[in-house]
Amino acid sequence: MLQKSLGLKHLSAGDLLRAERKRPGSEFGQLIENHIRNGTIVPAMNASLSSKAFLIDGFPRNQDNLEGWEREMASKAKVLFVLYLHCPEEICVRRCLNRNEGRSDDNEESLRKRIKTYCTQTLPIVEHYRTQDLVREVSACGAPEEVSVSGIPKFI
Repeated sequence: MLQKSLGLKHLSAGDLLRAERKRPGSEFGQLIENHIRNGTIVPAMNASLSSKAFLIDGFPRNQDNLEGWEREMASKAKVLFVLYLHCPEEICVRRCLNRNEGRSDDNEESLRKRIKTYCTQTLPIVEHYRTQDLVREVSACGAPEEVSVSGIPKFI
């Protein structure tokens, strides 16, 4: 919703990885599947599209991703800010279990593993950007439409 409202190109790390996993003949499909099922971080991915502004969803997820981004993209793209959607763990779990997307990792055990991985590997990346005063927080406890509307002022 935010990307449409603001004319941004949306890149979802998860969507790109799931598409690669399903692509016939993918040399990375099984590796991605194993990481997704185990709730661990998938090795860095890249995407290249012609757009002036991107909303990159779910990346960088860990120190390796961050270092790769800084090594490869620092001279090509500037991180203007990190939009951090925060929400209690139980709400996140409930939403994922109820979204009915048929994902193999939408079960409580995988979700708990993913949350643990998020806490140990992704939150330090958020804090890295916070030290640079680049984090803009939005509560994601409300309905998607409410979260989208409350997030738009963070872009202005």
